[in-house]
Amino acid sequence: MKVGVSGAGGRMGSLAAATIDAAEDLHLIALYDVYTTGSIAGLTISQDRASLDGCDIVVEFSRPDVVMDNMAVWRSFGANVVVGTSGFDTQRLGALEDLWANGPGNCLVVPNFSIGAVLMMKMAEIAAPHFAVAEVLEMHHDEKADAPSGTAIATAQRIAALAPHQERRVDSEELHDGALGADIDNIRVHAIRLPGAVAHQVVMFGGEGERLSITHDTSDRSAFMPGVLLAVRSIPAQKNTMAVGLETLLGI
Repeated sequence: MKVGVSGAGGRMGSLAAATIDAAEDLHLIALYDVYTTGSIAGLTISQDRASLDGCDIVVEFSRPDVVMDNMAVWRSFGANVVVGTSGFDTQRLGALEDLWANGPGNCLVVPNFSIGAVLMMKMAEIAAPHFAVAEVLEMHHDEKADAPSGTAIATAQRIAALAPHQERRVDSEELHDGALGADIDNIRVHAIRLPGAVAHQVVMFGGEGERLSITHDTSDRSAFMPGVLLAVRSIPAQKNTMAVGLETLLGI
């Protein structure tokens, strides 16, 4: 399968490109990044989207501010697209569903390529109906382009969908705006940005006399690469033209 990487100049994009190039069953043929020049695996990073025309699969790791424009172009190419860019809220996912309503090619949006993070979200879904209140805290490196992370948003949305009784039970007055976190479907989400961090998330549930915490830590971006390869290899046979997450690929 011929694969191209968009956002190839970033941390995740460059690592994904090198990983795909090393896979014997995949053929890395093109790299694109509007903000970066250079080369990976002997391929020059182009600043022309047309360089990805002809790819069977495009792996998208561009910044959130340009990703939707990119997606429309990859759709016009008829490519299958694996999206790793974060920040896909309900509105953006709806736009992709409309974009992929007809025609060839599939789209898979992956909030987190870490197998452990996917399992963390699944465990949070299991716990959600049994607790009155949930909050999410995430921490990433200080150069991450957006906050909160796509994983934190997805976690909050999944908890809310399974536990509509979730509500903010806090009487504290915010002395500074945002002190109690962002409100995502009645779930409070807190974001921290620190140098030296990669990815960290805690999902906290509170009930009468008890608290449950589900924690996942990523210490190196190599943890995401098995999920990237799984998504790339699976997307051509994806049953639905538009899907979100690795869960169905993992059988959970």
